[in-house]
Order: sequence, then C-alpha cells, then structure tokens
Amino acid sequence: MKNIIRSNFQAHPFHLVSPSPWPLNTSMTLFGLTTSLVLTIHGFYNAIYFIYFALIGLILSMSLWWRDVISEGTYIGNHTLAVQRGLTMGVGLFIISEALFFLGIFWAYFHSSLSPTIETGAHWPPLGIQSINPFELPLLNTIILLSSGVTVTYAHHSIIKGDRKGALVGSVFTVILATIFTLLQGIEYAVAPFTISDGTYGSCFYFGTGFHGLHVIIGTAFIGVGLWRVFSYHLTDHHHLGLESSILYWHFVDIVWLVLYISIYYWGS
Repeated sequence: MKNIIRSNFQAHPFHLVSPSPWPLNTSMTLFGLTTSLVLTIHGFYNAIYFIYFALIGLILSMSLWWRDVISEGTYIGNHTLAVQRGLTMGVGLFIISEALFFLGIFWAYFHSSLSPTIETGAHWPPLGIQSINPFELPLLNTIILLSSGVTVTYAHHSIIKGDRKGALVGSVFTVILATIFTLLQGIEYAVAPFTISDGTYGSCFYFGTGFHGLHVIIGTAFIGVGLWRVFSYHLTDHHHLGLESSILYWHFVDIVWLVLYISIYYWGS
C-alpha cells in the first residue's frame, strides 16, 4: 500500500516526461528533409518529391508532439510553476539561437557590402543590379509588421487582465496582418529585378529576407495555435505560456525585420 501511495505522489514539482515516439520521428523526418533538399540542389532526378513527403511528415510529427504537450499542460496539469519556468527559459534560449543565426546572415551581408570586391565592380549594389525601392513595398510591409506587433501586444495585455474577447481580437488581427505581410513579400519576390543567382547581392538579399519570411510563417502558425487555444478556453490570466511564447517570438521577428529593412533595403540600396 505504501508503494502505491509513493508512486502516485512525487516529491518534486518537475514533469517527468513519459516515453514518446515524436522526438525520434521528428528527427527522422528532419534528416529526410535535409537530405532530399541537398539532393535536389545537386540536380538528382525526382528528389524534390521527397522534400514534399518529408515536409508533410515533419508537420504531422510536430503537430502530434505539440498536441501531447498541450494535453499535458491543459488537461493533465503537469505544467507546474517550475515546469513553466523551465519552458520559458527554453523559449528564451531558442530565440537567442535564432538571433545568432541571423547574426551570421548579417555578418555575410556586411562583409560583402562594406568592402565590395573587384568581381562586384567595387560597388554596392554591384554594377548591373537594380535594387528594390525601400519606400514602396518594403515600407508598406514594415508598417504592417509593426502594426502586428501592436495587435499582438494588445492580445498579451488582454489575456493578462482576463479579457478573453480582447485576446481573441488582438490575435485575429495579428494573424491577418502576418498573412498580408507574407503575401506582399511573395509579390515583391515576383516583381524583383534580380534573382538569388545574381551574385553576392542576390544571395544575401534572398537568404536574409527569405529566412525571415519563413520565421514569419512559423510565427503566424504559432500565434494561430494560441488563438485556437484562447477560443477553446485553454488559457487563463495566470496560465498562458503557449500564447506568451508565441508573442515573444513575434517581437523577435519584428526586431529582425527592422534590422533587415534598415541595413538591406534602405542602406544597402
């Protein structure tokens, strides 16, 4: 009887995760995605189809994984204050790693632009490259993204005050503005007078803005899940770590775009 009681109560506030297939499955799909991507870049026949299969598998695996995490935190009650502190620290470290990733992108850009080589005509942008006007679509996208930062902050303060309607309205407008930003970014790519194969300038431009666009799409999905959880009464004024993490991530995306706009679109043009 004592053993049964001891097994039902633990002497610490931390969540001991039960065995799960999703970490291994996610690793396998990521390996398949990167491998098929490299094969496609090197021109292997039909390798691009494996990218689609791996990407679908990755999305399904991560969706089921986060479904279990949501169940643990919402229904089972495993996310104590100690666990929430650990998760917050994990999100913070993840954002720091993303910041270092973009630091590498900006390093490559400034390395090429501050001291243009003879191959680029000792000029930046290189001779023959017509840069994008920073006061057209890029400026509109900047206004839209900064506006989404305002709406997501409104959603954050609303959920803290227990205002469910305000959290829903702020999250909905954030998702709408993020979607518009992504569509306008696609239009900009379609009408851009240069491509990713146009030397160092094209590579740096599309590498920086493209990965930022990918982060915008991920952040939109992140906030969309938070919106669904608010709508489903999962989150409260004192337990809304998922939505708070997505908001923190979105502010990071806003800051990166400001640096991109100032350095690549405005100064770089």
